[in-house]
Amino acid sequence: MKVITIKNQEEGGKLVFALLKEKLAAGAKTLGLATGSTPLTFYKEIVNSQLDLSELTSINLDEYVGLSASNPQSYAYFMQQHFFAAKPFKNSFLPNGMAADLQAETQRYEELIAKYPIDFQILGIGRNGHIGFNEPGTAFDSTTHVVDLSPSTIEANSRFFDKPEDVPTQAISMGIASIMKSKTIVLMAYGEEKADAVNRMVNGPITEDLPASILQKHPDVVVVVDEAAASKL
Repeated sequence: MKVITIKNQEEGGKLVFALLKEKLAAGAKTLGLATGSTPLTFYKEIVNSQLDLSELTSINLDEYVGLSASNPQSYAYFMQQHFFAAKPFKNSFLPNGMAADLQAETQRYEELIAKYPIDFQILGIGRNGHIGFNEPGTAFDSTTHVVDLSPSTIEANSRFFDKPEDVPTQAISMGIASIMKSKTIVLMAYGEEKADAVNRMVNGPITEDLPASILQKHPDVVVVVDEAAASKL
């Protein structure tokens, strides 16, 4: 696990963009993508670049259950607004949160990950150490599954919704084993509220109580943190 400390989120976006270009030059074809505020500066760097992604595939980590792709709070909508509209991929896959059979949808998505092995996976980290929507206690051998979101995650997401009761309580997420299949993983974390989770991820025991700690076992992980998120390392 390589930890790189940068000054701010903008610098982090530039650094991860440089890492991406290296991997694309080496033949990367499939990108694993995340939503939320953490990767936005990275996506901005791509959007403002001359990179052509039209022959590449993207696979997103997760999607809320019960939100359609046209819902402004869905991750499909987020990706379209912040990335895909400006830089379309040949294929862009997200879980279908409106699927009538959620278990069948998790199986379909896991089959997609097998068909399109992820070369370069972007991650954030939750304050409780979750990656994707894999909350504390998630089995390390988990594949794509339906998740009951923890109270802390629901609270963290509530700022994006008009009313607390509008916040989804479930999501479909790549499992931890699914994420660990990625050839390269780049995790970004910004802000003091992430410092404890980052420290435990890097220096703590490998435990399902902190899902991100499993990344210690991956052969190619880069952790990009600002000074605040690195403050407890």
